[in-house]
Amino acid sequence: MEKQNIAVIGLGRIGSAFLSEMLRKKGSGINLAYAAEQMDTPGKAQAIAAGIKVVNLDDIVALGDRIDVIFELTGLPGVRKELREKLTAANNRHTVIASETIVRVIWALVSDNALPVIEGRKTGY
Repeated sequence: MEKQNIAVIGLGRIGSAFLSEMLRKKGSGINLAYAAEQMDTPGKAQAIAAGIKVVNLDDIVALGDRIDVIFELTGLPGVRKELREKLTAANNRHTVIASETIVRVIWALVSDNALPVIEGRKTGY
């Protein structure tokens, strides 16, 4: 099976829960290679402890087609927009941006636990 190289942007409550679940799937075709988080969150500490490189948004964009999927889980539409613009400017037509909406679908397929819900949070592309 071909490995999918993924990055997670945003390791707050939702990103941290998603990170934990993806780490359980390690070795099943998923290579969680990079994460981006500005704050000192438990998810950031968990990523570092798991050997995941924690970088910034520009570093992830610079990886080009070495990243197959970026899970954008900050909950901030401006970050998602900035990410789309930077990938377009880099002429990256390979990397897919998966929003929290996609994560919720994946979560329903892989986990029996509840993914955190943040009141008033906007999801979508």
